[in-house]
Formats: sequence, structure tokens, C-alpha cells
Amino acid sequence: MTTQAIIVGAERAASTPSRTARQRPNVLGGLAATLWLIFAIVPVYYVVITSFKTQKGFFSENALLPPSHPTLDNYGLVLASGFTTYFLNSVIVTIGTVVLTVAFALGAAYAIVRGSRSNPWLRRAFSFILVGLAIPLQAVIIPVYLMIIRAGLYDSLVALILPSVAFALPLTIIILVNFLRDIPGELYEAMRVDGAGDWRTLTTLVVPLARPALTTVAVYNGLNVWNGFIFPLVLTQSPDKRVLPLALWTFQGEFTTNVPAVLAAVVLSTLPIVVVYIFGRRQLLAGLTAGVGK
Repeated sequence: MTTQAIIVGAERAASTPSRTARQRPNVLGGLAATLWLIFAIVPVYYVVITSFKTQKGFFSENALLPPSHPTLDNYGLVLASGFTTYFLNSVIVTIGTVVLTVAFALGAAYAIVRGSRSNPWLRRAFSFILVGLAIPLQAVIIPVYLMIIRAGLYDSLVALILPSVAFALPLTIIILVNFLRDIPGELYEAMRVDGAGDWRTLTTLVVPLARPALTTVAVYNGLNVWNGFIFPLVLTQSPDKRVLPLALWTFQGEFTTNVPAVLAAVVLSTLPIVVVYIFGRRQLLAGLTAGVGK
């Protein structure tokens, strides 16, 4: 090896960051992530272990230690207090809202993306939809209440589904419009050349490609509806029309000193959301990160 080659190699080694330097651990970031994880996990851990404690054990044992005598009596008490009815009501309202919202929003987004260039009314309609993001729910709850009464839908599950769909549509349409715009126009033209109409294009091309975005908006809207409290409080009255958030509020008043029973109801109400996240997390993350690398 010549002297010149040795010098060139040394210069390259000096100008290139060492492998150790590139892989230096981020200590501060790790500490911050650990602290965040502790703050997020400890409340969940507390709720779960407390739900298995007896009422006496709740007042006498250490709050952060597992129960010395775990019991399922709290869950039995909650299930015997009408929890199944409230759970089914929440499932009906959530699924109905999500299905209607995604169906209407997908059709509207497809029409806006494919027809806004030739139809100025679609562009104006999209601008009008954007206004819906600026309207807070609390500001229009009284008009919604009066309209529901005039329509004869008060104290019914439909009274919860229809306003929830209306308030979920603006953001859902905007998300789907931005996603559908990323689909190459050549694919739409290929479908048109093959003789496919709008319905076939929507079902065979748009829906498969937009699955991450559809999953994202479905999970997001489902969470909002599942945890919604204002609409059930204002638009329903009968005990058999209660959904879980309103039922938890009722349990808190019914089981005033029985904190483990209240937390057992909280655990039962969050289980469906955990299951949905476990099975849909990949599609959800794909929808949230779509277009980041573009």
C-alpha cells in the first residue's frame, strides 16, 4: 500500500463519523419516554387492580399493591345493574354512527376529488363543509335538542346517531379527500377506459386503496362516539336508552362509596376499545402516517 493511499484512507476515516458516534444512545429521550410511560401506565394499573379489590380492602390496603384477596364480585355487581343493556346501546350507536359517517363521507370525498375540477358547486360544497369544523358542539346543543324533539326522535338511539353523524362528517370528509387526491389519476383513467362506472370505481379501486384512511376515520369516530357524553345526557332520558358514559355517571352516584365497583365498570367499558386497537393498530398507523414520506 502506497503512502498516498494511506493518507487518503486516513482522511476519509477522519471525515466519516465513527460507528460508535452514530449509534450513541439518546439518554434524555429515553428518560423522557420512560417518565411518560410511567405516567400513562400507573393510572391504568391502579384502575385495574382496584377493580379486583373488596370495598374493605380498598380502604385498608396499599393503593398501588395488588389485592391480597382478589374478587370478581365488583364485576358481577356491575353486570347485574344493567351494564349489558348500556353496553349494547353503545355498540348500536357507535356502529351505526361509524357506518353512516364513513359511507356518506367516502361518497362525498369521491365526488369532490373527481368532480370538483369540472363542477364549481362541488368546490363550494367542500368549502362549506370546512365551516363545520369551526362549530363547537356545545354551541348548538339546544338547536339540536329542539330539532330532535320536533322530529319525534327524543329518547331514542336514533337521536344519538344522527347528530353524531352530522358532527363527524366534516373532519372525515376532509381526511378522505386528502387521501383520495393521492391516488394516481392514471388509475381512475384506466378504470374509465375499461368501462367502469363511478360505483365500480369506488368499490373496486378507491375502497381497497383507501383502507388505511377508512380504518383511521372509523376508529377515530368510534372513539368519539363511544366516549360521548353530551348527546346522551341531553337527548335521552329512559334508563334503557343509556349508553356507557352516561351509565358510568349513574354508577358513580349509585355506588358512591364502592369505588372498586365503579372502576370495574370503567374497565368493562374500555375493553372493546382495547380489542379494536389490538386488531386495527396496523391499519390505523398506516392511515396516520400515509403521505408522510411524500
